[in-house]
Amino acid sequence: MSEADKELIKKLKKKLKVQEQKNTEIRDHMAAERTIFANERTLMAYLRTAMTISVGGFAAVKLSDDLYLDVIGVILIPIGIILGIYSFVRYRHKQRVIEGHHQSYCPTSHEHERAHNELPQPGENGKSTST
Repeated sequence: MSEADKELIKKLKKKLKVQEQKNTEIRDHMAAERTIFANERTLMAYLRTAMTISVGGFAAVKLSDDLYLDVIGVILIPIGIILGIYSFVRYRHKQRVIEGHHQSYCPTSHEHERAHNELPQPGENGKSTST
């Protein structure tokens, strides 16, 4: 193998290493985005469950003439409301943790830092910060 070929291989390996680092940073950013979306999906699941419990309790109270169904309904309505409140508290706590990790993130390449700063921050509802 000639000296020129060895030099070319060395340059290609260096470019490959830089590209692998960029890909790792992009995967990290995408993982953070997936975490945000998972947190939102969990909130929606909690709210669906809370609403179902409350509506079930309301239906039990309004549509039945039996005392035990009235009691069950009266118990289910506040449980659904409490679950709804808990879901918002849990969502907000997890969102703050995610935002803290997002703010403490330190990109290792200049290109990724530029891209990181142009992306919407968590909690901005998809609005871009770039001008």
